[in-house]
Amino acid sequence: MASGAFGTGVVVKLQQVAPGRGTVWVRKGFQVFGRQPLGFASLFAAGLFVSLLLGVIPLLGSIAALALAPAVSLVFMIASKRVAAGQAAMPGAIVELVQSGRSRLIALVKLGVAYVAAFFLLFWLAGVLDGGALASFFASLKDAKLTPESAAHVADPGVQFGVLLRLLVLGVLSIAFWHAPALVFWGDPGWAKSLFFSTVALWRNKGAFTVYSLVWLALFVVLLAVVSIGAGLFGPERFALVAAPLMLVFMTLFYASLWFTFADCFVPSDPVAALPRDDVDPPDPLTKGSS
Repeated sequence: MASGAFGTGVVVKLQQVAPGRGTVWVRKGFQVFGRQPLGFASLFAAGLFVSLLLGVIPLLGSIAALALAPAVSLVFMIASKRVAAGQAAMPGAIVELVQSGRSRLIALVKLGVAYVAAFFLLFWLAGVLDGGALASFFASLKDAKLTPESAAHVADPGVQFGVLLRLLVLGVLSIAFWHAPALVFWGDPGWAKSLFFSTVALWRNKGAFTVYSLVWLALFVVLLAVVSIGAGLFGPERFALVAAPLMLVFMTLFYASLWFTFADCFVPSDPVAALPRDDVDPPDPLTKGSS
């Protein structure tokens, strides 16, 4: 697929891809990051700064930061698409998002509100199902420190069940919201329909997404091993100066790969009409569809 194949507001259709495309998505994320590491790093730093700034505001700041999650994933998709087309990631990605039009920005805001509502509803339900065991465990942590008494609760089946429930909640949320921001931006089906189409896309391509998830999990395990070895050799305090940037780079690489999961799973129904009229980019190997 040519890097310019998606214009805003085009009709897109779902396609099924081979499971092996999951590894390709990861590789392409590394490739675009390698082209403009500073651009992606500055984008991630900007998002982190906004989150920290909102965190200063009690309660409402945390809710606002949570509502921005769909927009954050979208702006990284825009950045990856731009870099694959030979354009600068920053500040172009943010400018492109801001100038996308009132209807798309409103749909993105609605997605953010829906994300917050679903997050709190599902986490509340998880709290009901685990009988409040996990909440009680966190309440037992005095001054955010793990005491011998609170450590004994870690093995509590209720606490472990609560953790698994919340991981399941995050998985459900990620499925519905994975493609939704990109769909309202490039496909414009409406925020509610985008959640449905995102869920269907992940189900239809569950093989590719399973491979994609396993590759990232394997890379994360490798990263943890590197951090553990480094902390053992140089001491936790010294190696923390290296470990923290490594974790940030890992997260940035993950976000850089999101665009390719969308570009493979959805294609314009009319590729000719989807091409930007004033700036048609030449085909780029980073954004070719599945073979």
